[in-house]
Amino acid sequence: MRASTLAVLILVVLLAAPLTRALAQESKTITVSAEGLADPNADTYKRDKGLMLEDLRADAKRQVIEKAVGSFMETSTLMQNYTLVHDKVLSRSQAVIKRIVKESQPWVGEDGFAHLLLTAEVYTGQVKDVLTQMGTQERVSLIKDYGNPRIAVAINIRDAERGVDIKPERSEVAENILKERVKGFGYRVWSQNQPAQSGSAPAADFAISGEAKFKTVSAKLQASGLTVTKYVLTSWSVKCVDNHTGEEIYFNNKVPERQSWADEDQAIKEIGQIIGSEFSKQFFEDHLQAPSAIYQLRVMGLPSFEGAQMLRKEFIGLRSVLNVDLRDFDRSGGSLFEVEFAGGRANFNQFLQSAILAPLNQKLGREALTLESAHGAVVTVGYKSLDPAELMARLQKYPPAGLTQAAPERLKDVVKSEETLKKVAELSPDTAKKLTEEGGAKPASGLDAVKNF
Repeated sequence: MRASTLAVLILVVLLAAPLTRALAQESKTITVSAEGLADPNADTYKRDKGLMLEDLRADAKRQVIEKAVGSFMETSTLMQNYTLVHDKVLSRSQAVIKRIVKESQPWVGEDGFAHLLLTAEVYTGQVKDVLTQMGTQERVSLIKDYGNPRIAVAINIRDAERGVDIKPERSEVAENILKERVKGFGYRVWSQNQPAQSGSAPAADFAISGEAKFKTVSAKLQASGLTVTKYVLTSWSVKCVDNHTGEEIYFNNKVPERQSWADEDQAIKEIGQIIGSEFSKQFFEDHLQAPSAIYQLRVMGLPSFEGAQMLRKEFIGLRSVLNVDLRDFDRSGGSLFEVEFAGGRANFNQFLQSAILAPLNQKLGREALTLESAHGAVVTVGYKSLDPAELMARLQKYPPAGLTQAAPERLKDVVKSEETLKKVAELSPDTAKKLTEEGGAKPASGLDAVKNF
């Protein structure tokens, strides 16, 4: 009776687990900030100012979703498939956005654009669902290759009766059982001692380590006089470490009841299966697909608080920045920004140069921002060249740096007049060329709107 009851309980747990996991995935959200743009010189807006506010909000929402999509898709792939992604995802703001957290007052800037800043909660499950629901031909190469991480495995066996001073023994049998399970997910098994292809990257993305303690129990059978020996599992532990961050993303310790085997090899084989059952393909995907990483970004040498605020506005307009806060300002020390970047931490220095500093420097007209150091989640950027007045002039009079990263489809939506196109050409002739080839509330001042956002 007890066995049947246990079997029913196990069945209930197994059936409930996928539903619970699905509900958790569906309700998971990320918070994203973005900048909406519109061309105030467009004839339609001159006739209807309310329409411009609607379009500002619509563009801001699309940028929020585009950033969320960018958390699960390479930037180059997003650009190559922008129209497809727009039709499948960006146009579904009502289904993907959970709620609007805050919204700035709109303003018309000296750069020729109307602006609106917006923060929203986005369902990550909805974003991933829409991407994976695309037809086979449509989603080829779209989703980032999270499916092939490197996983190292190490399982030790210890004799419980010999004490902790005795060095445990590696068990290749138990490790091989676990490796087979990992390979069954389509992942690579990596040696702990195997060097990485890049000298700066960890050899393995994840490291699974476990330890099992056994003791032998012998009993003499009275009827036959034979002595029977069994191997009893007294305890086992397991943990998984994300080698990129050093974080222990999973750990468990158990003292099992009445688990014993007549054969030592069978016992070791079973412990490999027991530890392997702690991990599923979904477990690794959840950690690999962490949509963002938070960094402390210190910019040294900014000459004014207003300049730091407007630089924050520029960060919000960049596709790879989900959120940013100006935590501290010190003219002689540095301005501390807490920045949440889309995606993980792989090749971060290269990403920072190309996706963040390059467009900002293009707007500033020179190599004013340079990467000085990067240690873990702390990054230092040096600022030089421009005096306070010149810095504010560049930040306020030139179009947003994020437009240098925009797809032609978005440029066509937000640039509707020759006057505004000339402004874009001053910032980036290539962006303006790309555009030409592809054939309500009273506005606040730009600085006030950014400060109050």
